[in-house]
Amino acid sequence: MIARGFRARLWAPLGALASLAYYLQQRRLALAQLRGTDDQRQPVDRNLLELKMVQVVFRHGARSPLKPLPQEEQVEWNPRLLEVPPQTHFDYTVTSLAGGPKPYSPFDAKFRETVLRGGMFAGQLTNVGMWQMFALGERLRKNYVEDVPFLSPTFNPQEVFVRSTNFCRNLESARCLLAGLFQRQKEGPITIYTDEASSEVLYPNYRNCWSLQERTRGRRQTASLQPGISEDLKKVKEEMGIASSDGVDFFMLLDNVAAEQAHGLPSCPVLERFARVIEQRAVDMFLYLQDGDRACLQMAIGPFLHLLESNLLTAVDPATPPGDTRKLYLYAVHDVTLIPLLTTLGIFDHKWPPFAVDLTLELYQHQKSKEWFVQLYYHGEGQVPRGCPDQLCPLDKFLNAMSLYILTPEKYHTLCSQAQATKLINGE
Repeated sequence: MIARGFRARLWAPLGALASLAYYLQQRRLALAQLRGTDDQRQPVDRNLLELKMVQVVFRHGARSPLKPLPQEEQVEWNPRLLEVPPQTHFDYTVTSLAGGPKPYSPFDAKFRETVLRGGMFAGQLTNVGMWQMFALGERLRKNYVEDVPFLSPTFNPQEVFVRSTNFCRNLESARCLLAGLFQRQKEGPITIYTDEASSEVLYPNYRNCWSLQERTRGRRQTASLQPGISEDLKKVKEEMGIASSDGVDFFMLLDNVAAEQAHGLPSCPVLERFARVIEQRAVDMFLYLQDGDRACLQMAIGPFLHLLESNLLTAVDPATPPGDTRKLYLYAVHDVTLIPLLTTLGIFDHKWPPFAVDLTLELYQHQKSKEWFVQLYYHGEGQVPRGCPDQLCPLDKFLNAMSLYILTPEKYHTLCSQAQATKLINGE
């Protein structure tokens, strides 16, 4: 039942979503006419707002690097860092979106091929990362169980839906968050849903989207050669004694220094000295890959935006049967998910998303006017999304701004097709 409901939300017909969005807009216009004009609207009485749904998109906790730097002096990644804190234990099951067995993870298999000095594999969630996720869960508990009695104090599968990319560090991060949120108490089984790598939409899927791959292929090769980036990269590599031909870029440098700093491990002095430059240049490179290209952003994050939008529209649709929505949706994603997502929302702060950071979207309904509003938080701080007058944003304005980048499954497959990629190559 849950899986069927999830697929219905994910693949909601465009016509139904458009009709509901139109209904929201018409209702809002009628209310605006009663007040005079939309510009003269009175401040919303927050005491009359009722929380209806929360969606939390979060990066996994701290992990080991994905690839070691080519240096003689290597940081030691001791397997003791993998010891699981007892407070974070929480039994769960992983299934495919259809409710079948957990799909094979080619990424985890690839990470196990890289053994770091000390014995750990690349990309493994550590106990530092587990504690980070547990702490995020406790913060959510304070917000939605203690301060506002919105969620049950124990895990209830009828209230919470958990979705993760098929990476061990993400699945384990979701477990730790749930342990903190519900203090290891549950009323039913915990199921975390995931998808095949070939069809995942919780990160930019270059393997599944030919057009996205072709649009960024050349930029990936030239990103490190851009003015400013190339000079800084050359300087850092020279001071670290890394040959210019070693293929090290700012993504790899940031990955190592961020992992080392999160665990209090001694980084190379050069990395420590250039940490801010490394982060900024990594951000510059990532944005260069996107180049402000709307189509690129659509293909990178559009399907996930569609999923978030579908959850919102299903929740506000009066025809939605009871039990077809959850109070809380949790999505365990990656830094490369959050940057384009924050960019499309107009709230990217040009800082690399840290481990265990969260983007939280709350949905409210006004008890008198019956209007719907959203409130967005990044890293626990209120945000004003693109197209919104302030932090408390009318739902129709929020959806209208998101619509610039949302891709339905049909549009996504059309844009990503090999035929479309061929047109791009031929300049059609």
